[in-house]
Amino acid sequence: MKRLKDKIRTEGIILNENVLKVDSFINHQMDPKLMKEIGQEFASLFKGEEITKVLTIESSGIAPAIMTGLELEVPVIFARKRKSLTLTHDLYTAEVHSFTKQETNEITVSRKYLDSEDNVLIIDDFLANGQAAIGLAKLVEQAGANVLGIGILIEKSFQPGAEDIRKRGYRLESLARIQSLAGKEVQFAESKEMVNQQ
Repeated sequence: MKRLKDKIRTEGIILNENVLKVDSFINHQMDPKLMKEIGQEFASLFKGEEITKVLTIESSGIAPAIMTGLELEVPVIFARKRKSLTLTHDLYTAEVHSFTKQETNEITVSRKYLDSEDNVLIIDDFLANGQAAIGLAKLVEQAGANVLGIGILIEKSFQPGAEDIRKRGYRLESLARIQSLAGKEVQFAESKEMVNQQ
């Protein structure tokens, strides 16, 4: 997706060979026009699928998931990472390890929002080791529902998550695939173009 790649080129900050900071437009400050286009792109990619729910994880996945749900005209659910006083029982749960934060969380979704009739599109901001997407898929499967696909804004193709997800049989659609961040340069997987990020 050209607009997303342009944002990565101009605003992304490479912290090291594994970490790309995109907090000026995705996961701290958000670009609403970009989020709208992302929702439209995912709706286009999954056109024809009978999606009944969009599922994401708090908090960075919420904005693109909302825009995708808006385009698909279906409800959006976000899995919680932290315990809530109002969400204490009748939960689907899974453990998710965050590569960026180096912590493990138990994610939860209320059983009343997912059931065996649902066809679910999972949306998340980053794909590195795949733990968040796989954890979300486990929640869907606990409900007896179907994972129709996984949509990712930025896939770090040099880490094992994408391959693991595909091996598990899930349809994966990533809007920007990064082959490498070595030498403070973004190399996109599709075009192999190098972008200096000094």
